[in-house]
Amino acid sequence: MMPEFAVFEDSESNVRSYCRSFPAKFEKAAGSKLFDVGGKEWLDFLSGAGSLNYGHNHPAMRKKLLEYIDGGGIVNSLDFYTTAKEEFIRLFKECILVPRGLDYKMQFCGPTGTNSVEAAVKLAKKVTGRKGVVSFSNSYHGMSAGSMSVSASFKKRNEEYLNPNWVTFLPFSGFSGLDNEFEFIRTMLTSPGSGIAKPAAFIVELVQGEGGINVAAPEWVKAICGLAKELGALVIVDEIQSGCGRTGKFFSFEHYGIQPDLVCLSKSISGYGIPMSLLLMKADLDQWDPGEHNGTFRGFNYGFITGAETLRLFWCGRAFEEDLKDVAGILGNRLQGFCRTYPGVVAGYRALGMFAGLVMNDASTARKVQEACFDSGLILETCGPDGNVVKFLPPINISHEDLSAGLNLLDRVLARVG
Repeated sequence: MMPEFAVFEDSESNVRSYCRSFPAKFEKAAGSKLFDVGGKEWLDFLSGAGSLNYGHNHPAMRKKLLEYIDGGGIVNSLDFYTTAKEEFIRLFKECILVPRGLDYKMQFCGPTGTNSVEAAVKLAKKVTGRKGVVSFSNSYHGMSAGSMSVSASFKKRNEEYLNPNWVTFLPFSGFSGLDNEFEFIRTMLTSPGSGIAKPAAFIVELVQGEGGINVAAPEWVKAICGLAKELGALVIVDEIQSGCGRTGKFFSFEHYGIQPDLVCLSKSISGYGIPMSLLLMKADLDQWDPGEHNGTFRGFNYGFITGAETLRLFWCGRAFEEDLKDVAGILGNRLQGFCRTYPGVVAGYRALGMFAGLVMNDASTARKVQEACFDSGLILETCGPDGNVVKFLPPINISHEDLSAGLNLLDRVLARVG
C-alpha cells in the first residue's frame, strides 16, 4: 500500500476503479490540465468521462456560480419554479431547440444519466402500452437496474438484480459483419413466430462510447427509425456521452438527419461537471401524471446556472461548431497518421468529431499505452468489449497547443511500445 493513498485504501470500497489506473492524489484543475498535490501536471483526455466537455473550472462558469452562491441563490428546489431554472430553459429553447427545428418538452431528472434513461424507458412503456425494449450489441446506458438491463457491454449479465426479460438485443450497425444485417433485424421484429413482440421502444447510442467508439452508419440509423415507425415503437437516443458538442454538433443525431422521440442528456449538460440530467420528449409523449416519475435532486440549481452560462458561451450561435471542425480535424488526422506509422501496434481508429478511439492490436497493448501515457503526463481511458480501444475525450474547447502536446506525447509512447 502506498502511504499517500492509505486513507482511501483503508476506508473506501473496493468498487473504486479510475484511481487504480491513475494513481495520483489530484488537487487542482484548470482547462485541459490536472495537477496533483506535488504540482505535477497531466493533460486530461478523459474529461470526467465526458462530463467536462468544456474543461475544468471554466472561468466564466466559475464566476457565475460563485456570484450565485455568494448571493444566496437556492441550491435544491425539487421541481419548484426558480429563476435559475427559468434562465436555463429559456436559453436551451432559444439556442438549441429552436435553431434546430426541435419541439421537445424537458423533464429534469436527477442527477445522473441513468436517471434519464430510466425515465425514457418508463415513459415509452406507458405511452405505447407495451413491455419490451430493443437495445443493441455493445451498448451501455447506465448503472441502475433498468439501465443495466438494456446494456449489452457488461462482462457479466446474470446478476440477480438485472431484469433482462423485457429486453431484446440485436446487432448494432456493423456488429455482425453481414451484408443483410438490417434485414435480419427487420425479420426478427416483423415475422410471426420470431418470438419477439412489438417493442415499446428502440434505445440506441449513435456513437457507442463504452462499446468501443462504434459509429453507426447513416443508412442503418435511418432504417432503424423507419422500422420503429412501422412498428409503432418510439426511438430513444442516448446522448449522455455523445451529446453537448462531443461529436462536433450539439446532438449526435444531427449528423443523421433524424428527430428522435426521446433524447437522454446528462454528463456535460451542466457544462461544469455538476450532476444534472435531462430527458427531451416530443410534446405529445408528455403523458406523465404529476409526480409519477421524480427525484429529490432534479432541481440542483447550480447545474442550471453553469448550464445556462455554457449555452451563452458556446451555443447561442454557430461559431463554436466551426471551431469544433478545426480541432476535430487535427485529432482525426493525427490518429489516422498513427495507424500508418505504427501498424504493428495500431489496428485502426474510429471517430466522430471529438469522440474518438484508437484501436490497438490487443488489450494488453492498449493497457501498456494507457500506463505509459499516464507516467508521461497524459490521462486516457480504454474501452470496448475487449478493452483494446484507447478512448479520446479531450475538452472540446481544448487549445490547438494542448491537443497537439497530448498527441505528441502519445506519439512518443507508441514509438516505444511498438
